[in-house]
Amino acid sequence: MEKDLPQNLFYHNIDHTIDVMGAVENIAAEENIDEKDKRLLLTAALFHDNGFFIRRDGHEAISCNIAREYLPVYSYEPGEIEIICGMIMATKIPQSPQNHLEEIICDADLDYLGRDDFFVLSDRLFIELRAEDIVKDEDEWNRQQADFIGEHRYFTETSRKLRQAKMEKHIKEIKSKIANEISNEDLS
Repeated sequence: MEKDLPQNLFYHNIDHTIDVMGAVENIAAEENIDEKDKRLLLTAALFHDNGFFIRRDGHEAISCNIAREYLPVYSYEPGEIEIICGMIMATKIPQSPQNHLEEIICDADLDYLGRDDFFVLSDRLFIELRAEDIVKDEDEWNRQQADFIGEHRYFTETSRKLRQAKMEKHIKEIKSKIANEISNEDLS
């Protein structure tokens, strides 16, 4: 991943994958997930954004195809691979988990929304999206973030307990930036 991912992926890179794997480990431990399911969760976290090697749009389905290609070599059973693909597909925005394992990976994928490093990681995502002309400027980005985070809710009790309050603090800060931008526009 470090050498083959496109250079404009400032957020969706090896650091994000490692971050999601760490969050999976933490949430799985708090949610009392057994070792077999934890292995499947970690594998899904490892593969969940591999589709970015090919393209952004539809990367989850591409990630599943990559997992289906490589995991049999590592003795994963077809049923396990389908569970892993279910978890990968659940991370597609808007997230749609259908079971507890899918809820865990969804929460792990967006764990940063409720952490102290939120603004650092959010800036990386902004730079990535701006480089691809998906967002044009910081004002548009702040508005998108406000809408997205304002609608987001964590699925697991663990993430709600550990991340929800901090996430709500971040949304207030973003809305304050938007209000300041509007005030500055009114003054000019």
